[in-house]
Amino acid sequence: MNQIHKDIKFNPQHEDNGQINFLDLLLIRKTSKIETNIFRKPTNTDTAISFFSNHPIEHKIAPYRYYITRMHSLPLTPERKQREWTVLQYIAQSSNFPHTLIQKLNSHLQHKHNYERNNNTVRDIKTWTTFPYHSTLIHKITNLFKHTIVRISFKSTNTIQDLTNLKRTVTYRNIKIWDLQTHMPHMQIIIRRRD
Repeated sequence: MNQIHKDIKFNPQHEDNGQINFLDLLLIRKTSKIETNIFRKPTNTDTAISFFSNHPIEHKIAPYRYYITRMHSLPLTPERKQREWTVLQYIAQSSNFPHTLIQKLNSHLQHKHNYERNNNTVRDIKTWTTFPYHSTLIHKITNLFKHTIVRISFKSTNTIQDLTNLKRTVTYRNIKIWDLQTHMPHMQIIIRRRD
């Protein structure tokens, strides 16, 4: 396998003590079945976007939506599910999320998962559109689409690339001087570097 391409290396991983990691799962071999658990690398930081940051609430909730959906979708034992829920609450608390918000999200996603599992529902195909996110005022516009087939996603506009405009200004004695113009009138930075 390793001879196919010089940059692709396959390293076999063998089970240890009846367990093996596969992506974000821990597969546990028992005598008559295979059990699953959530796997996190030892280097995992368990961080998420702070609740107080200037991002759309949908971006802030996205990791919790994923973690909670995964928790309810996997066949976890009640003890493992409770341990995962405790970890998620810890992550939310360290990111300044209100406890009630995470509780409501958990209840909503658990109800949705149970409903879809019991009714074999097929999700409707929806159309997506993207709006730039400047502040919470954008929700006044996007709420107009709430009861339509159009789903809304947001694009953050406070990235470094969007906030800056880098252009070359002068070359002096083999030193290129770059002028970093920002959209903030009180801020101008000059970067000198040797190429």
